[in-house]
Amino acid sequence: MKSQQKCIVIFALVCCFAVLVALIFSAVDVWGDDLDGITEENCSKNCSVVLVENIPDDISFLDNGTSHLPLSAGLYNLLDRATRVVEIVSPLWLLNSSDYELSFQPAARQGKALLSKLLGLKAKGVQLKISSGMINSTELETLIRHKVEVHYVNTTALAKGDLHSSFWVVDRTHFYIGSASMDWRSLATRKELGVLVYNCSCLALDLHKVFSLYWGLQYKEFIPSFWSKRLFALFNKDRPLELTINNTKAEAYVSSSPDVFIPKDRSSDLEAISRVIQEARHFIYISIIDYLPLFGRDTQRYWSRIDGYIREALILRKVRVRLLISCWEETHPLTFNFIWSLRSLCMEQANCSLEAKFFNPRVQRDGSLRGIHHNRFMVTDRSIYVGNLDWVGNEFAFNAGVGLVISQPEGVEERNSTVVEQLRAVFERDWFSGYTHAVQTNKIPVCNKRQINTLVAVKASHLDNGPVPMTKGENENRPAPMRNHHTVDGVTVDKARRRDDRLRKMSHQSINNGQAPIMDQESGQIKKNILDERHKQSRDNQDNPIDPTSQSAESSGSKEMSNGSV
Repeated sequence: MKSQQKCIVIFALVCCFAVLVALIFSAVDVWGDDLDGITEENCSKNCSVVLVENIPDDISFLDNGTSHLPLSAGLYNLLDRATRVVEIVSPLWLLNSSDYELSFQPAARQGKALLSKLLGLKAKGVQLKISSGMINSTELETLIRHKVEVHYVNTTALAKGDLHSSFWVVDRTHFYIGSASMDWRSLATRKELGVLVYNCSCLALDLHKVFSLYWGLQYKEFIPSFWSKRLFALFNKDRPLELTINNTKAEAYVSSSPDVFIPKDRSSDLEAISRVIQEARHFIYISIIDYLPLFGRDTQRYWSRIDGYIREALILRKVRVRLLISCWEETHPLTFNFIWSLRSLCMEQANCSLEAKFFNPRVQRDGSLRGIHHNRFMVTDRSIYVGNLDWVGNEFAFNAGVGLVISQPEGVEERNSTVVEQLRAVFERDWFSGYTHAVQTNKIPVCNKRQINTLVAVKASHLDNGPVPMTKGENENRPAPMRNHHTVDGVTVDKARRRDDRLRKMSHQSINNGQAPIMDQESGQIKKNILDERHKQSRDNQDNPIDPTSQSAESSGSKEMSNGSV
């Protein structure tokens, strides 16, 4: 009898083991797919990298030598190269602009043109696969009706955040990573930057693994207890891919966020950013939308991960740091407190340099803000990092994003041709342009459309030749598309949609190699706003790379600001 019971127990254990093995192999089949014969052993490491930008038509840079391929042209080029499959992840799908938006941004039709090109892939025999966090999108509904495969990722249920990743993978050979989403404003009125990588199947295969992870998460409301081996990273910060980029030796790897979306061997975005900062020897240039080292939903607390590494670079290694942030509706006032605190570290410190500027949008005739600085990248003397997330604590903890790190060794001849030097030139072009303003101690820049309009009206009323009439737009009584408040956590599925809807009246871009006027100057319209006047007063000092005001910075602990106490 006992031997019979023992046999039953053994049989049950064997059955359980067989079921477990079956589940494991089933998971491999579900999570992975055919890799078209591309493996780590036979993939291409001889790659080409091209920077792509979207420069709104009212932004004109004097140095045309730093202009790059327009974003729309780069994306069209990727689609023209596609022969088998195009895989896209985007936080937004809003390529069709309204008639009202077209009336102010005629070139907004670029979004419709891109949507038409995506719909035309099927006729070429090219499969289009999309992973998205959006559940309400007319563009996605249109694509689904045309037999496009779309998988919805419930990032809120899985990670308590949003899907902010923005990248393309074409034939697992070419890819794009950058700040732009599938939104007509990314092709028109926002200042965007990304990287196109051609003939680089080793890296493309690794990025495809991130796409496969999103693809397999459809209909799931929990993180799997284990990831398929097919999703394990090929390269990371400790084992980067050694490759050739534009005929120059380099190293590269793909990072991702949040931690719960990271299988074995994948470096997180935080690890990638930290490593790039730690390896910098001479300078760190950071160009991002938001910088706010806070974390938490109900009770905010200091989040030191990136802020601490910057402080170490400044004080311990004497690395020069420049921080260029966006000044827009969502800019939190505490952002400037933290910047003042960083600058105060360099008071009476030899060889310590922390400079900060903000990129300010302009108010157009229709009352909209235009030229929003939407870049998310960092460049040092050794490396670049291009990502999808703002540098805010909650972003990395909860939101899904992807980053690309490219490092090029010192001593490389003809460094001006490297992607590191090219991105440095982009940063310096923006930094010394007429659209940036130095952050002054205890003075919060005016980043809000309502405040800017008020300042413009006040200035107009004090002109010597009398007040300039403020014309009312035909849509002045419409509901305002922008909010004048900011939340740090904001971790709902449609946060990105709500946030970008505030930019709905912005004008459209028509890339023209920097020849567009900075601002419309038709008679009867306001020619300048007060920020332009402030910039004009300080422009004579712009040739000096260190803003004199930075030498008298103080800690921001309990300072009162120009518009009230924080």
